[in-house]
Amino acid sequence: MNARIYQPAKTAMSSGQNKCKQWVLEFATATPHYKDALMGWNRVDDTRQQVRLKFDSLEAAQAYAVANNIAVRVMMPKPHQHRAKSYAANFR
Repeated sequence: MNARIYQPAKTAMSSGQNKCKQWVLEFATATPHYKDALMGWNRVDDTRQQVRLKFDSLEAAQAYAVANNIAVRVMMPKPHQHRAKSYAANFR
């Protein structure tokens, strides 16, 4: 069982940082997607990839993975680079 632990990025539609503070454990795809013969929809037999577990800290997510024998890959967030500029800089 493979999984990854990451901190989600801020959405493009909002300037808030509300959902960016939690850590997410997400399982990797074990089986490939294929077309359903009857409906033609994409189908997968592994339902673990639909599970997204949220934790308040990285340590809690790693402790859960160790307790359940899950091999994880931790993806650290990139530092936010914000350049402060004035409103007048838009018209230069």
